[in-house]
Amino acid sequence: MPSDTAFPLIRIVLVGTSHPGNIGAAARAMRTMGLSRLDLVAPERFPHREADAMAAGADDVLAGARVFDSLAEAIDDCRWVMGCTARRRSVAMDEYPPDAAAGRMLDATAQGPVALVFGRERTGLTNEELMLCHAAVHIPSVDDFSSLNLAAAVQVLAWELRREALARSRADAPAIISGPAPDEPPASAGQMAGLFEHLAQTLDDIDFHKGRSPDRVMRRLRQLFLRAQPDQREVRVLRGIFSDAQRMARLARGAGPGG
Repeated sequence: MPSDTAFPLIRIVLVGTSHPGNIGAAARAMRTMGLSRLDLVAPERFPHREADAMAAGADDVLAGARVFDSLAEAIDDCRWVMGCTARRRSVAMDEYPPDAAAGRMLDATAQGPVALVFGRERTGLTNEELMLCHAAVHIPSVDDFSSLNLAAAVQVLAWELRREALARSRADAPAIISGPAPDEPPASAGQMAGLFEHLAQTLDDIDFHKGRSPDRVMRRLRQLFLRAQPDQREVRVLRGIFSDAQRMARLARGAGPGG
């Protein structure tokens, strides 16, 4: 069954959870659908007795939960990251409905760990956190009451993952759609973060922005590279190009106007 191999590679990441009961309820929602990898980013209170109580038997999920200081740290080695959002943000990115998101995540486990990220109960994910994701997933609730409880959102998407896995386990469906094995594994989220930091510094060094704010350009370039999903060798090549551009910029500055 696909979930035997794919599900251990799927991480549910909760960012900035304020109520420990929501952590426990999310753990229970995961456990009912066969998911077990829970990561927490800067929870306000954890461990906590309310989390234990709301887990209602999913103690193994809570016991295995890892705690991180930042989302970037939590997803550092992931090959594909999707952020759950209740509304459109100013960040331009691909957005999937729940069923398509489940299929895309199962496909991506062929390359390594993946993460499904949920934001704070009141405010969700920040734009900066969404920019760390390859794509967004949106649960199409009604417009006049669109905010799902955190554990309910986890339950909906956990069910979609299980439903898709069950469908693929049938004799007439492929287990995982992975295509030919790549020469190099895809770059991890941490390697992509290093690429973006190097790119931003390079654009500054060559004075690309000419005094204008670099934020919009970097947002577009981030989405371009995340869509392309470069492998590790391609990231090394890109960073080599950036290093050469920085070196040439330093030489040009050293030569002066008459050099």
